[in-house]
Amino acid sequence: MIDRKAIEEHIRGILLALGENPDREGLAETPARVARMYEEVFGGIQYTNHEIAEMFGKTFSAPKNAGPVVVRDIEVFSFCEHHMALMYDMSVHVAYVPHGKVIGLSKIARICDMAAKRLQLQERLGSDITEILSEAADTPDVGVVIAGTHSCMTARGIRNASARTVTQTFCGRFLEDANLQRLITEGVR
Repeated sequence: MIDRKAIEEHIRGILLALGENPDREGLAETPARVARMYEEVFGGIQYTNHEIAEMFGKTFSAPKNAGPVVVRDIEVFSFCEHHMALMYDMSVHVAYVPHGKVIGLSKIARICDMAAKRLQLQERLGSDITEILSEAADTPDVGVVIAGTHSCMTARGIRNASARTVTQTFCGRFLEDANLQRLITEGVR
């Protein structure tokens, strides 16, 4: 469980360490606001991948000869675990091959969103989504491609505002089938 009171105390301490007055008008409520925000944006921390798969694992019988299912341009954001900096403008592209079951399309977006609500690496986010979807849809054949911008590169350090990171995670048939890979990699930028 996220400890809002502890977060408030630590944010107040950070403000003091920065040389700010945490009691001034503009900052007096900031520790509580940040604690509420963290509770929201880090809501996925309190769940394992297995628990997320159970939460969003509503499936239906797949039509006979069902081909790959592709959901593109799922927008998420996360925070990198190295700097706690925002990873934004992230598009997640997901594909899977049904093995007798299909999962509700909104559940795929919910899986992506919940997995992103953790301190993350983009590479791990793709792996988490793949693992969760594989369990939820009961299929080994899953591919995830993520394109995103990282404020640890755009707002600090190198300050390269146009840099985007693209990661790919493939399991099952997606590992070797170039046609399946193309379903989600083409046009990603």
